[in-house]
Amino acid sequence: MSESRLPTLYLSHGGGPWPWMDGPMREAHRGLEQALAALPAQLGPAPRAVLMVSAHWEEAAFTLGASAAPALIFDYHGFPEHTYRIAYPAPGAPELATRACQLLRQAGIEARTDPARGLDHGAFVPMRVMYPDARVPIVQLSLKRGLDPAEHLAAGRALAALRREGVLILGSGSSYHDLANRGPGALAPSQAFDGWLQQVLVDAGPAERETALKDWEQAPAARRAHPREEHLLPLMVAAGAAAGEPGRCIYREERFFGISTVSSYRFGAG
Repeated sequence: MSESRLPTLYLSHGGGPWPWMDGPMREAHRGLEQALAALPAQLGPAPRAVLMVSAHWEEAAFTLGASAAPALIFDYHGFPEHTYRIAYPAPGAPELATRACQLLRQAGIEARTDPARGLDHGAFVPMRVMYPDARVPIVQLSLKRGLDPAEHLAAGRALAALRREGVLILGSGSSYHDLANRGPGALAPSQAFDGWLQQVLVDAGPAERETALKDWEQAPAARRAHPREEHLLPLMVAAGAAAGEPGRCIYREERFFGISTVSSYRFGAG
């Protein structure tokens, strides 16, 4: 049992299996790679486990992967053949999955476990850069279909107790995600939405932050930055699990891939 609370994180995870690639794809992620690789030193001793909320898994109810040895799910398309044979053999933590499921149910939130679910690239990509030795156990938590921000904030609040138990709650998505707009037209909406995120997550007070996140569609360029909000919803869980605690930006790149502004955040002092 940890005597202090770990912070929570919301990370932009980049595109596809980029840590296993070279050339322009890898170079485009250089800033993000440096930011992710620096996180373990900033966090201190490795967490007992990571509770990972990825943009790439949705279920009718919040669901926790409970495999003791989760396989990788190659949920990307059009990448080099070798990226469909990569390995990241991090262990699972079935007991943590059960504990998290119980916390959600105690808060009146429907939840279940899935002993067969593996790790999608929203989970194993950032972990590969942060903890390349694959020794930190990972439990993945799904999003809930409907993508209601209030429900995901509530799920985060219900899971907050895990932070005192050595568990790092990590939301993995992207602060800008419009795959149909990956040209010069992405810069203005991504900058506008990122400016709103900075104000809400870093400058606003806790109550104002929660209200703003529930009403995120009112933000500048909201639906141009997130035509569908699955890459934003992991933020709600991370912020909900650190309700009342300060947030700060830990990575910001104004021209990611030369076309869009993306950022990542940390909540709580740890």
